[in-house]
Amino acid sequence: MRAFIIGKNDAGQRLDRFLAKAVPLLPASLAQKYVRIKRIKVNGARAERDRRLNEGDRVECWINDEFFDAPDESNVYLTITKPRVNIVYEDENVVLLDKPAGMLCHAGDEGGGGATQLDHLLAHLYQTRAWRPREENAFTPALCNRIDRNTGGLIIAAKNAEALRILNEKIRAREISKHYLCVCLGRPAPAHGRIECVLRKDARENRMRVYHHAVPDGRSAVTLYDTLETRDGLSLVEVELLTGRTHQIRASFADIGCPLLGDGKYGSGAANRKYGETAQLLCSYRLRFDFPTDAGLLNDLRGREFAADTPAFRHKYFP
Repeated sequence: MRAFIIGKNDAGQRLDRFLAKAVPLLPASLAQKYVRIKRIKVNGARAERDRRLNEGDRVECWINDEFFDAPDESNVYLTITKPRVNIVYEDENVVLLDKPAGMLCHAGDEGGGGATQLDHLLAHLYQTRAWRPREENAFTPALCNRIDRNTGGLIIAAKNAEALRILNEKIRAREISKHYLCVCLGRPAPAHGRIECVLRKDARENRMRVYHHAVPDGRSAVTLYDTLETRDGLSLVEVELLTGRTHQIRASFADIGCPLLGDGKYGSGAANRKYGETAQLLCSYRLRFDFPTDAGLLNDLRGREFAADTPAFRHKYFP
């Protein structure tokens, strides 16, 4: 038998979802059966699988030892001695990171390997004792947004479950403004505008297709942009995302005839070779926490704005 005492980072979860994280080797179908036949109990009594757990609850698992995953000392974050974390802001709940272009956010993103920004963040939190994995049943600090491997700039991470819940809620409610800086070919017309389209993923080619009408599995995408400067056939553009779709900026700008310089998937190979760029010139450079509604333990962020380091491509093409 193994018992878990629910801490604050596990409180509020459904029992079945807690079990999926705390006992990852236990199949979901078997977990449901064990809950039903009272081999998994809460506070010594039978509980429904959708029961919300409270801090201090005792979850008893009367199941075989083979289902309990031993601590994995091969986790990537344990192998990182000097974490690459450019911290823009950190408190007891949140970390804002300026991710370098070329680093993946998560393992498996874009089919890449190696240590990710999340791995480096976990290493930092582990080494500073801000996160103690052996004291947690199920929670791991998580990134709340992601950007492409070759896009640098700001990403948001939650250090506890309540912060993660609030940040995800605020992102869905569009209470966090996300601004990007990019260099595109040509000059968008008009110079300041709004791009609305529908994006659908082409899984075979791993790219987004752009439509201007509803399509099955399509998702609406809305992008605001402001052309800051045009020089030598290139434009420096500030972009604000009103939705957060995969490759939204890259696909949308290509669709209006102004692909990002360096973009190998949606851009111009000839232009990229001419300028010697092998990755899209795009940076998530500004975040603002608008929070018109209550943000609980994150209220101190209300109205605050944070910026990434000015990307090198701005100085290169628009000194």
